[in-house]
Amino acid sequence: MQNIKEIRLILGDQLNIQHSWFEEIDAKVLFVLMEIKAESEYVRHHIQKIVGIFKAMRHFADELRQKGHQVVYYHINATQNTQSFKGNLIKLIEQYHPTHLAFQEPDEYRLDQLLREVFTSFDLPFQVHSSEHFYTKRDELATFFEGKKLYLMESFYRNMRKKHQVLMESSSQPISGQWNYDKDNRKKLPKKHIPPPAHLFQHQVDDIVDAIQEMDIPSIGTIDTSSFIWCTTRKEALQLFDYFLDYLYPYFGTYQDALSEHYWSIYHSRISFALNIKLISPKEIVDRAEAYWSKHQEAVSLSQAEGFIRQILGWREYMRGIYWAKMPDYASLNFFNNQGKLPAFFWTGNTKMACMRKAIGQSLKYAYAHHIQRLMVTGNFCSIAGIHPDEVDAWYLGIYIDAFDWVELTNTRGMSQYADGGVVATKPYVSSGAYINKMSDHCANCHYNYKLKTGEKACPFNSLYWHFIQRNEAKLSSNRRMSMMYALWRKMNEDDKIALLNQADDYLEHMEEL
Repeated sequence: MQNIKEIRLILGDQLNIQHSWFEEIDAKVLFVLMEIKAESEYVRHHIQKIVGIFKAMRHFADELRQKGHQVVYYHINATQNTQSFKGNLIKLIEQYHPTHLAFQEPDEYRLDQLLREVFTSFDLPFQVHSSEHFYTKRDELATFFEGKKLYLMESFYRNMRKKHQVLMESSSQPISGQWNYDKDNRKKLPKKHIPPPAHLFQHQVDDIVDAIQEMDIPSIGTIDTSSFIWCTTRKEALQLFDYFLDYLYPYFGTYQDALSEHYWSIYHSRISFALNIKLISPKEIVDRAEAYWSKHQEAVSLSQAEGFIRQILGWREYMRGIYWAKMPDYASLNFFNNQGKLPAFFWTGNTKMACMRKAIGQSLKYAYAHHIQRLMVTGNFCSIAGIHPDEVDAWYLGIYIDAFDWVELTNTRGMSQYADGGVVATKPYVSSGAYINKMSDHCANCHYNYKLKTGEKACPFNSLYWHFIQRNEAKLSSNRRMSMMYALWRKMNEDDKIALLNQADDYLEHMEEL
C-alpha cells in the first residue's frame, strides 16, 4: 500500500459514514484518524467525553476497513504517534508519497486555522471539503441577516422552515398557521409523574481509560469502565433516536424545561453527542421527527413536534451561523466585564444549593445536563454571581459530552451569559429562586428557602439577582425586556435595597461556602 494518491484526514467529530468520500472504494486513497493529546487537554474534559470520542473514532475506523477502505489510525498511546497533526502527516507523506491531501471543514475556528496552516506548509496541493452535515453553509446566516442590526433566531427559523418545507401547510404557511409553540412547552413535572428510563448502552472501555491515564491526560467527572452509557456507532444513534420517538417524543415539548431532583434526562433525546460527532445528521432527525408526528398525531401533538424540530432546524443551525459570522472576536466578548472565578463546587457538586448540587452532580456523573439546567441553573448562577465568561466557557466545553466549540461558545457566552451584549439573546437569562421553584422540585429539600431574600437561609439566587440588576443598570435599563424589573427596583424601599445588596455582597465574599 505504498502508492497512495491522496491522504484524507478525518477529525473525531466527522464520523459521517454517509459522506461522499466513502461512496467508492479506492485503494489509492488513505483515510487517517488521529487521537491527539493536545486536542484532548486544551480544556479539562469530562472523562466520558474523551472516551466517547475515542470509542466512536475507533468504531468508525473499523467500519471503514470493513467496507474496504484503506485506513491508518493513531491511538493516543501509540509509540509512532507524534501527538500532532503535522508530525503524523509528515511521517505519512514520507511513507506513502501522496500527490494530494484533503480534509473536511473543521467546525471549530481554532482547528480550521490550525489545519489550514499545517496543510499549507506541505509542498502538496490540498482540498478542503464540506463535512456534508449541516443544513446551512458557514456564511449562510451572515448573508441572511446582512444589513440588519438584530440577528433574530425566529426570523432565521421561519426561513429554514420555508426553505426546507418542514411542518408547512404550503410553501409559505406553517401547519395550523402557528410557527412557534414555545409558550406551550414550559410545564413542571407533575407530582408522582415518572418519565420513562433513559435508554443507555453498555460498553467496555477499560482499554481507552487505561490509555488516557497512561498519557496523563487530565479529566473531570466519573466513568463506569464496564458500562459506558453513550452511543458510539451510527447503529446505536439510530436506536437511541427510535427510543426517543416511541417513548419520549409525546411529552418532550411539554416538559422540556422541567427540572427534577429525581430524573436526569426526563423526556430529552440525548441525541446531541451522536449528532455533534456526525454519526447521524440533522436532516435525518428532522425528517424522521416530522414523519413520526405525521403518522402518530393522536400520541404526538404538533407542539411536541415543533418544539423538538425547532431545536435542530432552527437553534442548532442558528448558533453555528452566529459562530462563523462573529469569530474570532466573539470568543473574547465580556459585555458586563465580569471578573469572578468559578467556585470550587463546580468541580465537586458540594454545595448547599439543591438546584446547583443536582445540576453539577449530574453533569459530573453523566457528562450531561439538559438545556434549562445549563441555562437557568448553572448559567444563571454564573451570570448573577459575575463569573468571567472565559471561566464559564471552559467549564461548559469541558464537562459536557456534546459540547464542541461552535455550539458551546455561542450558547454559553451568548445565550447563557449575555457576554455578547445581545447578539444572540434579546435579554439576559437571569432569575431569582422563584423561577427555579416554579420549574422544579429542588427547593422543597434545599438548605435555603426560595421565599427568603435576606437572612441566613435566604436563597442566594434572590439577592444575587437583584445585585445583578443594580450593578448592570447602566447597561440594561434601556433594554425593553428588562424595563419591568428596573421599574420594580426603583420602586423598592431603600432599606430593602440595601439589605438585598448587603446580603449579595456577603454571599459573593463567601461564595465557596454556599
